[in-house]
Amino acid sequence: MCGIFGMFDLAPGDDLAALRRQALELSQRQRHRGPDWSGVFIDAGAILVHERLAIVDPASGAQPLRSRDGALALAVNGEIYNHRELRLDSGYDFTTGSDCEVINALHREGADPIEWVARLNGIFAFALWDGAAQRYLVARDPLGVCPLYWGHDTAGRLCVASEMKALAGVCADVAVFPPGHVYDSASGELRRYYQRPWRDYAATQGRAPGDLRAALEQAVQRQLMTDVPYGVLLSGGLDSSLVAACAARFARERIEDDGRSEAWWPRLHSFAIGLEGSPDLAAAQLAAEALGTVHHGFVYTFWEGLDALPEVIRHIESYDVTTVRASTPMFLLARRIKAMGVKMVLSGEGSDELFGGYLYFHKAPSAKAFHEETVRKLDALHSYDCLRANKAMMAWGVEARVPFLDLDFIDAAMAFDAQHKMAGTLPDGNRRIEKAVLREAFAGALPEAILWRQKAQFSDGVGYGWIDGLKAHAEQAVSDREFAAAAARWPHNTPATKEAYLYRALFEKHYPGEACAATVPGGKSIACSSPAALAWDPSFSGRADPSGRAVQGVHAQALAT
Repeated sequence: MCGIFGMFDLAPGDDLAALRRQALELSQRQRHRGPDWSGVFIDAGAILVHERLAIVDPASGAQPLRSRDGALALAVNGEIYNHRELRLDSGYDFTTGSDCEVINALHREGADPIEWVARLNGIFAFALWDGAAQRYLVARDPLGVCPLYWGHDTAGRLCVASEMKALAGVCADVAVFPPGHVYDSASGELRRYYQRPWRDYAATQGRAPGDLRAALEQAVQRQLMTDVPYGVLLSGGLDSSLVAACAARFARERIEDDGRSEAWWPRLHSFAIGLEGSPDLAAAQLAAEALGTVHHGFVYTFWEGLDALPEVIRHIESYDVTTVRASTPMFLLARRIKAMGVKMVLSGEGSDELFGGYLYFHKAPSAKAFHEETVRKLDALHSYDCLRANKAMMAWGVEARVPFLDLDFIDAAMAFDAQHKMAGTLPDGNRRIEKAVLREAFAGALPEAILWRQKAQFSDGVGYGWIDGLKAHAEQAVSDREFAAAAARWPHNTPATKEAYLYRALFEKHYPGEACAATVPGGKSIACSSPAALAWDPSFSGRADPSGRAVQGVHAQALAT
């Protein structure tokens, strides 16, 4: 994972030296994403700046990546997991061992970008300049795991950057570059390259699940591609525990295709964080003992979290309540992980969207409605969990990878009838439970208390005192008069609570203007639902809150509060 900045559509009279200085200054705002090295490319048509976090080929993979003839320059943020397969099929003259150089190779073959970008299995955002053709391409991975923004400066030059902070104040029209799309300057078109049959429920109806266990194990194996120390995030919930269980299988071998080299750390290290006495810390310890990881459980205080809020919001570039709540402990955890010398971790994001793991899915009226909500959730992931996992970790130069969002695993998880995702009971037969199909696939892989632990959203699992404390603090920090005038101050996405008001005010200090505010989605939600799912239960609209505890009657801890 790295930081990229690109500037295109330069004019003949432009002062290239001045633009180079400006590009470097703007890219420096996101240098936390790539503290290892900086690289610059410039010619009369384009400027590319790359801030590198060296994960694969740290000795020779510096960017921007150039073709042997010098015509191509590429700046990439991300990882291409199937790069070896793509290299074998290519006659391109590679200059490095970087997994990302296959992008130059595929472009050089001359096919439509829609076709070859779709062949990439990975997480990425890239800007490619073809000097010979005076053409550039900008693209982002299908789910938007890697962030990317774009806009135009006052001279009409197109600017792209990994984080909005590099464009704020320069591009009045700054916007999110859409996941699963590629922009080609040759045609001037932004086109979608990622489209799957399973988006339509009819294509999945009546189909049974495949081997989910094998599919996830293969995804984890692909994503352990690394040349640096790595670990796993382990909250003690189902998803992170499954990823950790899969990773533990491969921890004594470095997982490239040859599978022969020793890992940098022979034992797998796991990391968790929570308030004193939090549910996650206790569950994570239990899971770690069963899996044999070297576990590190960190305790933070409410006040440490509160002190970090301004920096968290500056880094994640969002004022969404759920995202801010969950990003803060992750931000604190990332700092501890970086201090231990780890540069990459595997995380469990994406499972709840694929399998309907959020508690409100219990209220889905039909398999079709259930499936359509999972599609909506996947489409929105780049604005919520992916954004949190990427930016909160990259604030300290730690890359988070997400095996549940491996493209092959997504196909395996979404291609069967959602009826199988709705069914299931706890072993005692007394309660329906979310993600039963996934739990059953991994029978015996985890302690029963972990395998059948019910959903607790990360901002809840770190300790209910975290959310309760934030709400209480906001009540004191935001006056009734200020809150009453919220709609006049912010007509777009008007804060519905004092907590939301507090986050919006902190966001505005760093990202003023309507364009920046519009990059953050709005709408009512209950337990992370889409606005459309509020119709599933008449009671939802009256008590919408993103916390998992807002869905009553399906979670034992919620009933006890």
